[in-house]
Amino acid sequence: MLHETVYRSEDVPAADRFDYWVELLGRTHAPLELRSECADDFRGTQRVLDLGAVTVWSATFHPQVCRRTPKLIRQSDPETYSLSLGVRGTGAGMWKHRETRYKAHDLFITSTSLPSEVHSTGVTTLAVEVPKSRLPLPRNAAGRIVGAPVSTQEGMGALLAQFLTQLTADTTPYQPSDGPRLGTVLTDLIAGLFAHILESDDSLPPETHRRTLTLRIQAFIREHLHDPHLTPSTIAAAHHISTSYLHRLFRDEDATVAAWIRRLRLEAARRDLTDPALHTVPVHAIATRWGFPRATDFSRAYRTAYGTTPTDHRHQALRYVE
Repeated sequence: MLHETVYRSEDVPAADRFDYWVELLGRTHAPLELRSECADDFRGTQRVLDLGAVTVWSATFHPQVCRRTPKLIRQSDPETYSLSLGVRGTGAGMWKHRETRYKAHDLFITSTSLPSEVHSTGVTTLAVEVPKSRLPLPRNAAGRIVGAPVSTQEGMGALLAQFLTQLTADTTPYQPSDGPRLGTVLTDLIAGLFAHILESDDSLPPETHRRTLTLRIQAFIREHLHDPHLTPSTIAAAHHISTSYLHRLFRDEDATVAAWIRRLRLEAARRDLTDPALHTVPVHAIATRWGFPRATDFSRAYRTAYGTTPTDHRHQALRYVE
C-alpha cells in the first residue's frame, strides 16, 4: 500500500487538541490562524498519503474558521495549490476578489500565496496539495482560478473527483513506489482542470490563453511519452497549430519542445530503473516503454543527462536488492 500517516486529535489530552490541530494543518497545508467553537475539546482526524511532490489527505473535523493572512504568507509560504472535495458538510471561502459557498461534492481551489478565510461546518473533505512549480500559470491567472466554482458532475471536475475518491477509498492495490506516478497523474488532471477554467473565461488576455494552451500541450506530451513518433510536428498537428507556433509557446520554458520531451522520458526511465519492483525488467524494455526504441540513443542520452549509463545507475541504486 502507499505510504500514509494518520493523525488524531484524540491522541493528545483534551486541553491540547486544538493547538495540536493548528500545528498539524500548518505542516500538511500551510500555517493558519484557526478558531473553533469546539476548541475546548476539538476533534479532528487527518489521513495523509505521500505521492512524492504531491500530497493527498482526507480529514474529518469539528466546525472551524481558517485564516491565511498576509503576515503568515510573508513568514512562510509553501507555494502550493490546494484542491478540496467536500464529502460531508458545508462552508464558504472568502478572498479579496471572490466569495464562494460550497456543499458536499463541491470542489474548491485555494492558494497558500493568497490571503483567505474559510468557514467550515463539521465536515469530511478530501484534498490534494500540489506545488505551484508543477503548474506554472500566467501572471494574475491564479486569482481567476482560486475560489472558482467547479462542478464535479461532469468534465474535468468529475474526473478529478472520481480519481481522488477512488484513490483514498483503498490504497492496498498500490506499492509505495506507485506514489510518485499517481502524483504525476493527479498533476496532469489538475493542469487540465486549470486550463479548462481559464479557457472558459472569455475576458482573459491572449497571453493567458497561450499559457493554458501550453499547459494542455504539456499534459498531452506526458500522456504520449511512450510513443516514439511523438515529435513537435505531431504535437502541433494534434492541437491544430503550426510547428513554428508550438516552438514560440515553449520559448518561456527551460528547454525546446524536443528537449522537454527527452527530459520527461529520461526522468520516467530513471524512476523505473531505480524501482525495486521492476528490477527484473530489461533496460532496453524500459527504454522502449518511454519512447527510446534504439538502445544506443537511450544510453547516450542517459549518460549525457546523468553522467552514468542506465545499467550502472540501476546497479548502484538497487545494489541492496536481492
